[in-house]
Amino acid sequence: MELTLESQGYLEALYRAYLEDPFSLPEEWRRYFSALALEGSRREPLEDGRRATPPLAEAVDLAFLLKVERLVQAYRELGHLAARIDPLGRERPRPKELSLEAHGLLREDLFRSLPPFFGAPTLGDLLGRLEEVYLGPVGFEVVHTEPEERAWLLSRIEAPWPKPPREVRRRMLERLMQASLFEAFLQRKYLGAKTFSLEGLEGLVPLLLEAVEEAARHGVREVVLGMAHRGRLNVLAHVVGKPFERIFREFEEIFPEGYSGDVKYHLGFSNDLTTPYGKVHVSLNFNPSHLEFVNPVTLGRLRAKQDRFGDRERKRGLAILVHGDSAFIGEGIVQETLNLSRLPGYRVGGTLHVVANNQLGFTTLPEEYTSCRYPTDIAKMLSVPIFHVNAEALDELWFVLGLALEYRKRYGKDVVIDLVGYRRRGHNETDEPTFTQPPMYALISKKPEPWKVYAERLLAEGVVAEGELKAKEEAYLANLESEFARVKAEPGPVVPHGLSGIWQGYVGGPDHLVPEVDTGVPKEALKELLLRLSAVPEGFQVHPKLKRFLEARKEMAEEKRPLDWAAAEALAFASLAVEGHRVRLTGQDALRGTFTQRHAALYDYQTGRPYIPLQHLAEGQAEVEIYNSPLSEAGVLGFEYGYSLDYPEGLVLWEAQFGDFVNVAQVYIDQFLASAEAKWNRLSGLVLLLPHGLEGQGPEHSSARLERFLQLAARDNLQ
Repeated sequence: MELTLESQGYLEALYRAYLEDPFSLPEEWRRYFSALALEGSRREPLEDGRRATPPLAEAVDLAFLLKVERLVQAYRELGHLAARIDPLGRERPRPKELSLEAHGLLREDLFRSLPPFFGAPTLGDLLGRLEEVYLGPVGFEVVHTEPEERAWLLSRIEAPWPKPPREVRRRMLERLMQASLFEAFLQRKYLGAKTFSLEGLEGLVPLLLEAVEEAARHGVREVVLGMAHRGRLNVLAHVVGKPFERIFREFEEIFPEGYSGDVKYHLGFSNDLTTPYGKVHVSLNFNPSHLEFVNPVTLGRLRAKQDRFGDRERKRGLAILVHGDSAFIGEGIVQETLNLSRLPGYRVGGTLHVVANNQLGFTTLPEEYTSCRYPTDIAKMLSVPIFHVNAEALDELWFVLGLALEYRKRYGKDVVIDLVGYRRRGHNETDEPTFTQPPMYALISKKPEPWKVYAERLLAEGVVAEGELKAKEEAYLANLESEFARVKAEPGPVVPHGLSGIWQGYVGGPDHLVPEVDTGVPKEALKELLLRLSAVPEGFQVHPKLKRFLEARKEMAEEKRPLDWAAAEALAFASLAVEGHRVRLTGQDALRGTFTQRHAALYDYQTGRPYIPLQHLAEGQAEVEIYNSPLSEAGVLGFEYGYSLDYPEGLVLWEAQFGDFVNVAQVYIDQFLASAEAKWNRLSGLVLLLPHGLEGQGPEHSSARLERFLQLAARDNLQ
């Protein structure tokens, strides 16, 4: 409970009830008011020998309690600024608002008793708990969330934290150790090769694995991961379960003819992981160098998986996005992705964002790459909780992860974990970081590996034994050596995975001639569909100007008028839907159509209620979804590209409001659509609608840079 002016009335009511019948109150309140009565008993006796019961204003020092409440609020709002979240141990200035003096409190007040709703018997006890919760290895930013959510979060943050079970702590230590040993092994075997090492942030590996298990406990069966290159090889090996032998073979960079391949730290993988709560399919997206541009692709893939399984509540799948600190705040695609999170056409039930924060952007320090206090401040636009966690504090990280996923499940919203670590090497393994950050790297050079820090904690508590750790280390390294030796003994090309699962039976590339397919529909069927597209429910008030639009479609069905473009498009969608193929179209003003031509949704002229004829064609038809997108090209195109990867049998379309708008989303054209087959053996059936041509409005609205598409279409790459 937060103490406010309204609390005074609440306290007075409790106090009156106590005076009338002490046993009408819970025991903790009886003890509190009994202590106040004891204070009253020390007063001078009245003339008749009785001792006066003090009035509430005197018995309860409301001014004192309000000061205490302001102190509590200061810790909740500002404690994160002084929390010990930096594993390099650098001091952070403590806000003056966290002092007793700032709120008019004195040292002697530490011994004064408090009402039960403060959760501590005295101010001194309360202060100790506030220091433990808010100035430890976790910095909480939750006061900007919605009132109900804030109350729920605070009730868990300020209650005693559960400690990870013994077996969980042992498991996290082993995963942390393996992540560190793997990086060191790569450094030895592939001297000078770029791996974009995770060293300094190895806590990401146990975090992601525990996230998969915890999500499985909540009923999640699909996890889709998106991340840039920092730590990707480690995540592939230890989280997704990509075989070591395949990773080592990719270092040889031998590719079969017709397959360009990609650098190993761009590649993806998928696998079934077994948890105590059932199997979870985990996919790590392939990703080009454009860091955060994989974000909406990841969400689009998850949305397609949810739609495929009829998961309308968005509970079956979880998207996890691993961001870089400077990229999270620096790249606009992040904001576009965050903005999609609660829109009906793009919602996936809440994304877990993990910022792999090594406190550097290549060679750039935070004060040079963000105008905000934290790179995560961009996420405050969603009013969701942000947890800053010291990457070496595994026990606390486990608690925060559980809280984050519980919040996501309860409220269906995004949540952010800012995992604060460091980068042991340069941006890549050939860089010299001391050129640009000598003081920082002087501290890093003295740091033991994170797993040794955590091992020391568990050894001291008797959770693990020294000999046991040594045996696990030796066994793991022996396995790596064995896999490495096999690759060296049997060198060979990296063979891309064939098309399997939902893509089985599809073909692509210049080596496969795609046969001509008869896509015609009988005339009578088209007439019937056009009549249904012209009908509205009884009592529906059509806009006066659209009555002629619907009449014209009836005339087209009766062959009294030729089909126009919009009617032909509607028939294409309708005929696919009744044959069982899902249709999904998104774009700015896609429902009405930029040129007032589509009118996929009709709006009741009196009530504004929408009616979409394409959704009412026949019993058992496939879904037809048409959404007005936000004013975003890149984010929405990325989402639809991702959707197309997991729904090949559906028609997935993105419409640029004007053709030239696609230029803003060129990364997705070049780095994903046009090159994914050659790089990653991944196909997409995404359709781009790029309306508008040379019609007198100058060059701006007239160029979708068609020459680029013609260049990219060589060897049947695009149709």
